[in-house]
Amino acid sequence: MMRRILLDCDPGHDDAMAIVSAARYADLVGITTVAGNAPLERTTRNALVMRDLLGIDVPVHSGSAQPLLGPLGYGAAHSVAVHGETGLDGADLPEPTTPLDGTDAVGFIIDTCRSVDDVWLVPVGPLTNIALALRTAPDIAERIAGVSLMGGGTFGNRTATGEFNVWADPEAAAIVFGYGGPLVMAGLDVTHRFQATPERVTAIGALPGVLAATLAELLTFFSDNYRTRHDPGSMRGAAVHDPLAVFAVTHPDLFERAARHVMVETSGDHTRGMTVIDRRAITERPAPNCDVLTTLDDDAAFDLMIGAIAHFTH
Repeated sequence: MMRRILLDCDPGHDDAMAIVSAARYADLVGITTVAGNAPLERTTRNALVMRDLLGIDVPVHSGSAQPLLGPLGYGAAHSVAVHGETGLDGADLPEPTTPLDGTDAVGFIIDTCRSVDDVWLVPVGPLTNIALALRTAPDIAERIAGVSLMGGGTFGNRTATGEFNVWADPEAAAIVFGYGGPLVMAGLDVTHRFQATPERVTAIGALPGVLAATLAELLTFFSDNYRTRHDPGSMRGAAVHDPLAVFAVTHPDLFERAARHVMVETSGDHTRGMTVIDRRAITERPAPNCDVLTTLDDDAAFDLMIGAIAHFTH
């Protein structure tokens, strides 16, 4: 039986791959958008473009345009360098042909969690929408199956310690990490092992149809940016972070995980947005609140992603 997923995202090249994967391997009950890899208007447009390319009948609702605290445009320079001005640079994308279903993502999340059993919330952008939903309607914490997020890790990418999604709204992340239910974290330690290498991008481009050609172009742009922004030889392609939060729900056997207590640092000149993972062996450490993904079968996971793209070839 397919897991029910509500995908909260900020497309974003890797978000686009998460949408494809969730649409193929889960009962995707909705897509909500948040500002992050680009401003909200652009991330929402990109989600609508992906819905059209896949030909799926899934509601899309736009959400938070800025973090709980702090100014709009918090991560703009970083995001443009990685994803381009549109958030999905690298391919000639069509204009959306289906309308946005609503502009109250938080209300949609709450209503869905109250009306649909066993929904997994899968946020793969800043955690603002999810935090607002949990704070506005605390009862949904006991209604959902859990939260599987992409974010955090033992090192950062926006700063030395802060991964972008957590760094962009650490106050929201702190709410989500403290919500008290099942929580899975796909952090940089595991997502950096899931790379769009030239061979893998070629395999996607060899599939027939507009979707595969478009995604191959997007991943080529994304990977070129990654290689130029990292030390020579350190990355063979872009880290395709976001599908792993989906696969952690739909294909949990791909991963090894460790139960840890994880907290989010919300202050500090050098540590704001850091996920502090308690790996001590002492008995008085706090009880685990999170399953931290530690390893994955990256070849099998990428084969699944290619299979998802092939499924929607038309």
